[in-house]
Amino acid sequence: MNLAEMNVDICIGFFVKTLVIFVCVQVSRVRSIVVPSSNCYALDNTSHIFDFTSWIGQRFEYNDKQGSDIAVRFCKDVESRSQGGYIDFGRFNSYSYFESGSGNTNFVQGFYNGDLTNCELSFDKMGRTAQVNIICGNCGSQTCKGLKIDMQVLIASPGELGCICSATYDSTCRVIIELAVSCEKQGPRVFDGFTVGLHPRSWEVVYNGMTQVGYEKLHHEFSFGTEQTRVSLYMTAISAVSSLVGKPMIKVTPNKGLEVKLLGSGANGNPPTTLSPTMLIVDWRCDKARDTPYEIAISIPVQGYEAVDFTLAKMCEYRQDNKDNATRGWAVFGLISCIFVVMSAMFCCGGFIYKTQVKHLHGLDALPGMTILSACLETMSGGSGGGYSRAEDLNSTFINSASWERQPVSAQAPSRTERKYGSI
Repeated sequence: MNLAEMNVDICIGFFVKTLVIFVCVQVSRVRSIVVPSSNCYALDNTSHIFDFTSWIGQRFEYNDKQGSDIAVRFCKDVESRSQGGYIDFGRFNSYSYFESGSGNTNFVQGFYNGDLTNCELSFDKMGRTAQVNIICGNCGSQTCKGLKIDMQVLIASPGELGCICSATYDSTCRVIIELAVSCEKQGPRVFDGFTVGLHPRSWEVVYNGMTQVGYEKLHHEFSFGTEQTRVSLYMTAISAVSSLVGKPMIKVTPNKGLEVKLLGSGANGNPPTTLSPTMLIVDWRCDKARDTPYEIAISIPVQGYEAVDFTLAKMCEYRQDNKDNATRGWAVFGLISCIFVVMSAMFCCGGFIYKTQVKHLHGLDALPGMTILSACLETMSGGSGGGYSRAEDLNSTFINSASWERQPVSAQAPSRTERKYGSI
C-alpha cells in the first residue's frame, strides 16, 4: 500500500467517525414539547397538538338570515352585529376550553361571560355564550367562500380560505357556530395526563405531557443552588397508560464537573399513577466550580408517544466533598471502636480470672486496675483515709470498733452494782 492510498483511508476513516459523532449528537439532543405561549391550542383525538397561537384575533364573518352579522375573532370573542348595535356572545380567556371534538368536528371552542341583557338567569349567570365547532377542511359539500387568511400561520398556508359555515341560535342567549379552516399540519403526539412536579400534587416542570416554561432549556433564574445536593421530582400519569412510561435518561452539559445519579422508584421505571406518584430523585455533587450553571437534560421515553424532555440547571459555586469518603471514615471509626471495646472486655475478663485463681483475690480486689484507681482516688482526695480500703483493713477496723464499743459496758457494770447495793 502506497502513501496515497494510506492518506485516502485515513481521510475516509476520519469522515466516518465525524459522521457517526454528528448523528449521535443529533439523536441525543433533547427536543422538549414546550407548552405553547398562549392558551389557544388543542389536542386532537389522537393526542397530537395543534398550536393556533398565530391565529389569535383572526376575524371570520357570517351573514345570517335575521339580518345580523356574526363575527368570530379566533380565540378572542364572538359578536353579533346589526343596526341595533353590537351584542357580545362571550369571550375566550384562560378559563375557556379548547378541546377535541367528535364526528366531523375536529375542535370545539367555548366563549362565555357575554352580554347579560335578558340573559340574567342563564347557567351560572355567564350571560350570553357561544360554541364554535372547528372543522378541518371545507363546510361539508360546499366550498368555503369567506375571508382570506392573509397572515403566515403555523397550520394554514398563506392565501388559503376559511369561513363560517353556519350559525344556529339555541336561544337568544346562546349561538352555535361551525367554522371551517385549514389545519393540515399537526404537531407531535403528546402524552396527555402526564405531570412532573416538585410536590406529589403539583406540575411545575411538566403538565399534560408538555414541558413548562423555565424547564424547556437552561435558565439561570430557575437553577438550583450549590447547597442543594438532591431534588425530588414526582411523576403522575393516567393509570390506564402508566405502563408506557420507561426509565429516564440524563445528559449533563458539560459532561465533566458534576456527578449526577438518578434514584427512587421513578428511576427504576415503575409506572406512576395519580393516586401513587413515583419519585425521581436527582442526586448531584459538584466536582468543579463554575460561574455558569450546569445543564442536566432528562428524557423520559413513552411508548407510542414523543418522549417527555425537560432541563434542570445546577449552580456549583464551590467543590463538594464526596459523601462516600465521609461514610467510609465513620465506618473505619466504628470498626476501631468495636475492636477497642472487645479487647478491653477480654483484658478485664483475663485479669479477673488470673487474680481469682492465682492470687486468690475476691470482689473488687480481683478487678484489674483497682489498685491504681484506689491510689489515684486517694491522691486526689488529699491524703489517706479517703481512698479505697482493702477487706483486711475493713475487718480490723470493725474488730477494733467492736472492742472499743464494749469497754463502756464493762466500765458501767460496777456503777450499776454499787447502785444496787446502795439501795439495800
